[in-house]
Amino acid sequence: ATSVLQIANSNAMLINAEPKSIFNAACMAATLNLPIQNGLGFAYILPFKNSRTNTTEAQFQIGYKGFIQLAQRSGQFKRLVAVPVYQKQLVKKDFINGFEFDWEQEPKDGELPIGYYAYFRLLNDFSAELYMSHEEVKKHALRYSQSYKKHYGVWVDNFEAMALKTVLKLLLSKQAPLSVEMQSAVLADQSIVKDSGEFAYPDNEVQEAEYSIMTVSDDVFAQCKQNILNRETTLQDLCDNGFEFSPEQYAELEKLENQNVSNES
Repeated sequence: ATSVLQIANSNAMLINAEPKSIFNAACMAATLNLPIQNGLGFAYILPFKNSRTNTTEAQFQIGYKGFIQLAQRSGQFKRLVAVPVYQKQLVKKDFINGFEFDWEQEPKDGELPIGYYAYFRLLNDFSAELYMSHEEVKKHALRYSQSYKKHYGVWVDNFEAMALKTVLKLLLSKQAPLSVEMQSAVLADQSIVKDSGEFAYPDNEVQEAEYSIMTVSDDVFAQCKQNILNRETTLQDLCDNGFEFSPEQYAELEKLENQNVSNES
């Protein structure tokens, strides 16, 4: 209960969400036994605004660490990994016989991943893998995330973590034996949890309602700028705590943070 209150109170947008939706999302996290502190990366409660009804609802999301923990709990996995892949690491792409990687190759400073890879091996030695290129993951995000199409939201704030979650979730849901917990997690992820136990998916089912992710108000944005100028927080901390910025707001905060770094040099 304490962590739910802390998360709601620390997010100027989530605090205005329908209380029942926050409660239902928190109950789902408790059912799956996943902590919802944003910094841990297991599960999140995020605000979404329904522009048709002019109400804000809490959306439940699972991080890739949450899926790994649920898989580990099942006791069926010998190995489970999800990693970014860089240019020199991908040796051979073979969708039939498997991929070949050279993990001893280190990425260059500032190099971006060319793809994302998930792999598991069960105790009975059955194994499966999934590789998606950066472009394939990007197309997935554009198809299933309305907020990413508008250039803000968790996909923009932390693309790599969402990419790793995507390949891991797709691999597990299609190839792995799913425990009851894992089945619930796959269904609940990225949903508004309803009282009936059903799930609504605002981020990828726009036909049900015109949903848009909320951005901070001018007053909250001004406070965020001041906090960065005073070095009381960082842009990453603000994003981790659920603040959603428009592309213009994000660029302005990033500029302020870079100025702070330059002044320290």
